[in-house]
Amino acid sequence: MAQKILQVIETAYRATIEEQDDPALWLAQSLRNNGLDVHVLLRGNAVNYAVRGQDSSGLVFGDRKQTQPPRIEDDLARLSQSGVRVYIAEDDLNPRGLVLPDLVPTVVPVRATALAGLFREFDQVWQW
Repeated sequence: MAQKILQVIETAYRATIEEQDDPALWLAQSLRNNGLDVHVLLRGNAVNYAVRGQDSSGLVFGDRKQTQPPRIEDDLARLSQSGVRVYIAEDDLNPRGLVLPDLVPTVVPVRATALAGLFREFDQVWQW
């Protein structure tokens, strides 16, 4: 029996200086590509992933330039296109000065009061 998995991503921009992807988003896409029923919830600082128009192409540390910058907005679009639902903790937006119109249109907002119900829809919940 196929299991339904929810990846909860709370830490933002993990390893994105060294890599062009967030490892948890990359894993979600890889698992989905291999037939797993996986979905994502962005919460905490990771709600910033859903902000449209981010561009880190000019990131430089001393003489080291990031030549493969992360394109989180594109990663979220690919996830959605492959059938991964990307939920976002709506209550985590306001403290960061974000509103729904600022975000990629494919994210599904979820209020804090509905999180327990969302978690019950899944066989496994992974926290990142």
